[in-house]
Amino acid sequence: MKIINRLIVVLFVLGFASSCENLELDLLDDPNAITPENASLNDLYNSVQLQFRTAFLNAEAAPGQASRLYYAGGGTYEDFAPAETFDGLWNTVYAGLFPDIDALLAISEPGGFDVHSATAKIMKGYVLITLADILGDVPNSQALQGTDAISPGADSSSDVYAAAIALIDEAIGQLSGTSAGAPAFEGFFGGDTDQWIKVANTIKLKAAINTKDSGTINSLVSSGNIITSASDDFQFQYGNTRTNPNSRHPFYNNHYENGDGTYMSNYFMWLLAGDKVAASGATITDPRIRYYFYRKVDDAEAQDQTTFSCTFSIFPDQSFKPAHWEATSPNVPYCVIPNSGYSGRDHLNSSGIPPDGPIRTSYGLYPGGGQFDDDTFGDTRQAGTSGGLGQGILPIMLSSMTDLLRAEAALSLGTSDDARALLESGIRASIAKAVSFESLVPATMSRSVVLRDGREGTIRDLFGTDAGDIDNYVASVLELYDATDADGKLDLVAKEMMIATWGNGIEAYNLYRRTGKPNNMVPALESSYGQFPRTFLLPAVHVTRNATVSQKTFNDRVFWDDGSVDLY
Repeated sequence: MKIINRLIVVLFVLGFASSCENLELDLLDDPNAITPENASLNDLYNSVQLQFRTAFLNAEAAPGQASRLYYAGGGTYEDFAPAETFDGLWNTVYAGLFPDIDALLAISEPGGFDVHSATAKIMKGYVLITLADILGDVPNSQALQGTDAISPGADSSSDVYAAAIALIDEAIGQLSGTSAGAPAFEGFFGGDTDQWIKVANTIKLKAAINTKDSGTINSLVSSGNIITSASDDFQFQYGNTRTNPNSRHPFYNNHYENGDGTYMSNYFMWLLAGDKVAASGATITDPRIRYYFYRKVDDAEAQDQTTFSCTFSIFPDQSFKPAHWEATSPNVPYCVIPNSGYSGRDHLNSSGIPPDGPIRTSYGLYPGGGQFDDDTFGDTRQAGTSGGLGQGILPIMLSSMTDLLRAEAALSLGTSDDARALLESGIRASIAKAVSFESLVPATMSRSVVLRDGREGTIRDLFGTDAGDIDNYVASVLELYDATDADGKLDLVAKEMMIATWGNGIEAYNLYRRTGKPNNMVPALESSYGQFPRTFLLPAVHVTRNATVSQKTFNDRVFWDDGSVDLY
């Protein structure tokens, strides 16, 4: 009966439940169903890892767009994120990942395969917390019950959090001191149980920061058993194979084949290109910018008028900047970033698409394995043959993020950490992570060139980031930090956290809802933009096929969001 129940769950979530009455389920042998009788433990574990990756990808994009990490179109939030936005996430989680984890546990638990089962529980705990963060109340306790709960009811987001933490604690207990063998392939840490325990505790840490639980934060930090260095980073590693299968990062597939690729967020590029200004009036350029973005032109403003879709003007004339930006974002540029080659789109710009592929800024070397910006201003649409060939990462939880989360908690919750020291270490870890991707493009970095001004040297020497560049940037940020008030300090930490999350929209979204920062977050292009999604709509595939569900609104909040922060 357990096998039949699992089959019904999968069919129902995928949309075939309406025809179940025509199936003789007791006689049906589903060739695709993974059951204890026909499953390989290691094959199941591989499936769990891949579906965990897919769930992360399906979860992080829309939150990243809402928080300006990525470009969001649509004109209004309601048009940008309809109910279908998370259909893929829902199917991946409830028809694939969670049933496969249950099937894996049915084999691994009785057999004492603690590393298999515990790490799968940690992945499930992370996904449960993520579902609650972005959707609010979702099924858990009644989910995957087959005929016993055809229309599972939702658990409150606080109960989902509690269940996830309990599952993670259970996993930590299993991993502590176990002598069980590791999976044949474990793509994160090679089965290192100490590393997985750090990941588990760090997931608990980020949950505690969301819920403002300073006691738990202090306890986890004092244990020292959290992500603190690059060797601890929780990331999914992509390959560089183009076909059979395509193992490359989605950023690379998006911009380095033949299509124009998606737009970059003008606001996010501005955070690195021109947002910070020293006391002297000099612009502080972020040393990560050449690793994060690749410019196809050296001047994004000096283009034909057919190239632009600025909405309020033909050309990117800053005098046409929307009036409603003045209250929050007076210095944020409109349409393109002036005096540079950075060409993206403004938040929720719903204009038509012009022939701007040749000037549209592309994803860079980090984290998607694209090209380092070496001032060659070429076209990235090279049929997947340039840059780092897509050998990037999904930055699920990095040491830089951990440091900056702790810095935020020290400032906003009064935890025992040193916010200034963690701001510095978080910046240094984030920059070092980006710079490490130079190893993917050694020929580019070692190429010798002569610049127009007569300087000559390798790309690494002329445009790469060295220790002096990092020291200068850190010193400039800390100077701003020391000169500002408590709100300004939190704003600086939030901006550095947002920059460090590049490739992880979930953490950027949570940051914005927790703090309302950055302070100069750019509004939508139009003054009427609808309701910011404090949580997103429930997936259409869930609402239309579950008799217990009614659609929610963008104003419904996850339990830890008290509504005190104004979001737009």
